[in-house]
Amino acid sequence: MSNQDTPPISPKVLQTLASRGIQPRFGELVQGCRKLAMNRLAEHLSGVFGQVDDTLFECAEKAENNQVQTLFFDNMREIRKQRPQIERAYHQRVAQNFSNFLDGTPKTQDPPEELKAEQLSLVRNEDYEESLHVTNMVSRVKARCAQPLFALEQRLAVLNNGQKLGEDSNPFGPLAIAQAFREALAPNPFPAQIKTVLYMLFDRHVMQSLDRLYDTMNQRLIDAGVLPNLKYGAQRATSSTRPPSSTAPEPNAVASTDGQHPATATSNGVPPVAAPVDLSGPPPNDPGALFSGLAALLGERRQHDVDAPLLGGTRSIASLAPRGATRTYSANELLNALNRLQQQSTHDLSQRLQRPQRVEGLKVDLQQQLETHSSLPGQQKLSDQEADVIDLVGMLFDFILDDDNLPENCKTALSHLHTPYLKVALQDKALFTQHHHPARRLLDAMAQAGALYGGEGDERGLLTKVQWVVERVIHGFSGDLLLFESLLEEFNEYASDLQHKVELRERRAVEAAKGRDKLLSARQQAVEVIARTLAGRELPAIIHNFLELTWADTLVFVLLRHGERSIEWQRASEVAEQLAWSSTPLDAAGRERLPGLRVALLDELRKGLELLGGYHEDGIRRLLQDIVACQHAVQAKQPQIAAQLNPILPESPLGAMLGEDAVLASTAPRASGLSPRAQLLAKELTQIEFGTWFEFVEGEQVRTLKLSWFSPTTHNYMFVDHSGQRVAIKPLTLLASEMEQGLARIAPHERSAPLFDRALSAIYRVLQRFTGRTADPS
Repeated sequence: MSNQDTPPISPKVLQTLASRGIQPRFGELVQGCRKLAMNRLAEHLSGVFGQVDDTLFECAEKAENNQVQTLFFDNMREIRKQRPQIERAYHQRVAQNFSNFLDGTPKTQDPPEELKAEQLSLVRNEDYEESLHVTNMVSRVKARCAQPLFALEQRLAVLNNGQKLGEDSNPFGPLAIAQAFREALAPNPFPAQIKTVLYMLFDRHVMQSLDRLYDTMNQRLIDAGVLPNLKYGAQRATSSTRPPSSTAPEPNAVASTDGQHPATATSNGVPPVAAPVDLSGPPPNDPGALFSGLAALLGERRQHDVDAPLLGGTRSIASLAPRGATRTYSANELLNALNRLQQQSTHDLSQRLQRPQRVEGLKVDLQQQLETHSSLPGQQKLSDQEADVIDLVGMLFDFILDDDNLPENCKTALSHLHTPYLKVALQDKALFTQHHHPARRLLDAMAQAGALYGGEGDERGLLTKVQWVVERVIHGFSGDLLLFESLLEEFNEYASDLQHKVELRERRAVEAAKGRDKLLSARQQAVEVIARTLAGRELPAIIHNFLELTWADTLVFVLLRHGERSIEWQRASEVAEQLAWSSTPLDAAGRERLPGLRVALLDELRKGLELLGGYHEDGIRRLLQDIVACQHAVQAKQPQIAAQLNPILPESPLGAMLGEDAVLASTAPRASGLSPRAQLLAKELTQIEFGTWFEFVEGEQVRTLKLSWFSPTTHNYMFVDHSGQRVAIKPLTLLASEMEQGLARIAPHERSAPLFDRALSAIYRVLQRFTGRTADPS
């Protein structure tokens, strides 16, 4: 939906605004907010439908039967057909909610009711599931966006003649947005599985993007003078385990709305009291509580030993200050020093990006900048709060430089964001307390893309893109977080295209693997037939080689063309048995029977060789003559003559085509030969989900690969690398054996967590050790 698609302001709306006494400048303001919201929501809804085909295709691939697979494919087409109607209904409902607000009749959204047990029988399962989807989406947004939602409702109340809006009367609240989508879907009888996919995509693309919409709308209202000094406080952790004399950084100061993002809003500016943080327990899941715990632990560590090395082995910046310093630098002095460092880093930046920015070196440079430009040389130091924030950001970037998930070139590029991110952290503690902070999300997005697509088979464009973002931040960041939002949007668009290419490459690899697997399964059956035929018989070389190298391939083609229950397959298997029987010394009855079988046998052999297509007519005739000569020599008890008949037969083209896969099929351990533990692992592996990441130990290297497909016939597992390329095929028994030996393992789940979360949790645990605390092993 473009700007031109936004419906024009109707005379009725203008008249309503005037009759309600809203100041003239507010008339343009509210329509600007409406246009902003409608365009953003339209853009995000397009993202929903842009991913429907790919998502349903993936679901169809994993469907448990053909009926379910058909359901996904049929609805893929149906959604494409109904998309214009759904989008139109959705936008009309959102627009109507805003019109009701302008008319002074904002409609309270009815949240899905909490149903009692006796009512459940009266509600269709589909309706109940939809209510759960809506409730869960709305609850997550309310929890995540409590502060900006509160601020937006207060400011909209000003436009509503001071009449306060209930949390579910906000025309742009999460409930209104989610209910609009539910009502837009209502006329379409999509099956429950399909609606679940649509709600999942709507949550990902629309509901998870409301954070930025609320922040932007708040800022627009602030710029227009609507409650510019609205105050709201964040939670203040009052851990009983924190020493009362600690002067650790306090993230919870009450702040006015200046574009920063405190954690929680209150109407009277009084911060609520949060539950105490157990500093001896595991890292809290809540980011605000986690930061409060980090602050307390940093304070304890500083009192315990300020000179002790931190995570990564770097020193605290407090240990670099003059020992006799009693005065502290002002915030402006610290910011000016960081600005100078940032400016210096712009020189020869392309060359600098080839070498990592070390945390220790940056701290030394910062201290030198502060001391060089100090008005009281040797007498000033950083405040404890500022020193702790600098140390915390330093540990974050030390974690990045030591993160096994990231390739070296990605670590090197990201390390140069240290200075601008330190500026962000000193100005806005929400970098640590809110998952949706734009600078945090940008760093997470680049790290995730680097971990997924920056390893072997590196997409060169990714490194170039990451370096470009780093350069833009270093050259352009002067305090405005909108820079991170715009860069995040552009990078996510690039990463989405890259992900699509990787998924397409992986999909092709899976299709190719399915074809090879079908061929391999047929070849295994053919090889088993030939093995049974040869068992217990000593055949002349010409017959033995013909059966193994040539007739096995004929059996494969017959099996693929006609199936294992066909007459053709049974006859081709009988031909192998008859040829082997006729090439061993026979008794009188057998010798008498052989001439009657030979004509039909030679005819079947000729048809099989013609089916292979690798023999000319003359070659077929000579080969059959040699086979007949061999039979006569064997029955005449002249093995020396039979041994001389050994024409050069071509290697199996199917064996060469299957290559390593064919070798694995013959060399993999047999299930009966596995140890009890390996057998248990093999049983567990049959339940493993596609998309699971494994780590394989190859000498001193550890390679991370994704399980992309499993063959139910050959029991082979196909693994792809981060670029979607097929890397390895491993039979079930071999994979179980490698896991038993420690050569393979399922990658830890925490490695898939966002970089920021993993880093802060690791720092928390390190600080616990530094302060003599031990985390709960559970």
